[in-house]
Amino acid sequence: MHLLCAAVDIGITAAAPATDAEEAEVRRLVVVGDVLLDRDVTGTADRLSPEAPALVLAGARGTDRPGGAGLAAVLAARTSGWQVTLVCGIGQDQPGALLRVLLDEADVEVIDLATSGTTPVKTRVRAADRTLLRYDTHADPLPLGPLPDSVRSRLAEAAAVLVCDYGRGITAHAELRQALTAAATDRPLVWDPHPKGTAPTPGTALAVPNTEEALHFTEHGGPRDLAGDTARAVQLLAAWPVKQVAVTRGRDGAVLVADADGHPLAVPARPTAGDTCGAGDRLAVTAAMTLAAGRLPSHAIAAAVDAATSYVAAGGPASLTTPPTTVAAVGPLELAARVRARGGRVVGAGGCFDLLHAGHLSLLDQARRLGDVLIVCINSDASVRRIKGADRPVVGERERSALLTALDCVDDVLVFAEDTPEKVLAELRPDIWVKGGDYGGRRIAEADLVESWGGEVVTVPFLEGHSTTTRIRHLAQQAGTR
Repeated sequence: MHLLCAAVDIGITAAAPATDAEEAEVRRLVVVGDVLLDRDVTGTADRLSPEAPALVLAGARGTDRPGGAGLAAVLAARTSGWQVTLVCGIGQDQPGALLRVLLDEADVEVIDLATSGTTPVKTRVRAADRTLLRYDTHADPLPLGPLPDSVRSRLAEAAAVLVCDYGRGITAHAELRQALTAAATDRPLVWDPHPKGTAPTPGTALAVPNTEEALHFTEHGGPRDLAGDTARAVQLLAAWPVKQVAVTRGRDGAVLVADADGHPLAVPARPTAGDTCGAGDRLAVTAAMTLAAGRLPSHAIAAAVDAATSYVAAGGPASLTTPPTTVAAVGPLELAARVRARGGRVVGAGGCFDLLHAGHLSLLDQARRLGDVLIVCINSDASVRRIKGADRPVVGERERSALLTALDCVDDVLVFAEDTPEKVLAELRPDIWVKGGDYGGRRIAEADLVESWGGEVVTVPFLEGHSTTTRIRHLAQQAGTR
């Protein structure tokens, strides 16, 4: 079997901007699954108890939130443009009553199938962003009643359905399984399985087990690496009545298999650290919503991995109770001002950067080493046409900007519409303005301007034989001989 590792650029695979009509449309996600009450007890642990070799948790405070499928529903309800219905079973006890209040406060509609029983509570004792201890209350599976017509109605209205199986029996409900099978015929259904749960229902668009769950279901004892997870995904694709399987791999992202004989899609995750509780729910919710928007499963998994990573970086479940910190996007001019304010040196470089090549990379890498931030100023498409001719640029300004900002040595990009960079230079006011060594021995036109605020113009060595114009001419000649 061949392995294909595809690094997916979320910005490229994201759906096109919504129109006003699309933004006004409210879609429904139906979440089906087992719920519990999650409780975090947090404090400071900086000393041992004199009574026993145990930490003392000082200043302890408790936070409650919906857990299991309840957390997935809350995460979905926080997404603009979506209404959420949660089909679940909630115990007839104090934790269950609290759970209902929390779900109501989150604007989650609940259809409760339980007729009695107790609600499981999962408690984590935490300090310094680490879990010191976890203890769970025991609760037998809840007795469930007949499936009400309201469930079938909501499934019929849904743009997507998400099943979050936490192994407490709801996915074994015969009538509910029949309703899910029917719903999957004309809307995407995503299934997040559990070792103590049931297999997905027929027609499931995407199953998203994690590595440990995939190990359980397949009994495949291979390594916990990309090849092993791919092999397990292939086995599950054959064993389950699902269209695609994505094994989620924590900090390593996910691997998606759609065809046992095809290449898997490996989606790496951005490096991050934080509380991972609920990351799988965030991933599953995003995958379901992305499929509902008509995107491909490959796009859905790429977006889901990115969303789960961002969720962990934001603090995981703590982000649900802590007001979000709004960080204004910092543009290139503001970035330069901040670097200058703390005593850093701002470096600028300019040009068209059409058909990015090794000569450009060499120039930019050397430029970045001269200071603390590198802002690249590029000609707009209209400017390039005036300077280079009607057949240029080959690559548009948006793509040129994206390619440049993807480079580690480039901190940001400024696009200017004029034929020369004097206006944008006056705004940026770089401490160092860099040009290629092919300008050596000549006075650079913008030198007087840069030097007027104490800036310096320098050249750096350039690579011989790398010219965009020459490369385009060569490609045109090759095309003409075919």
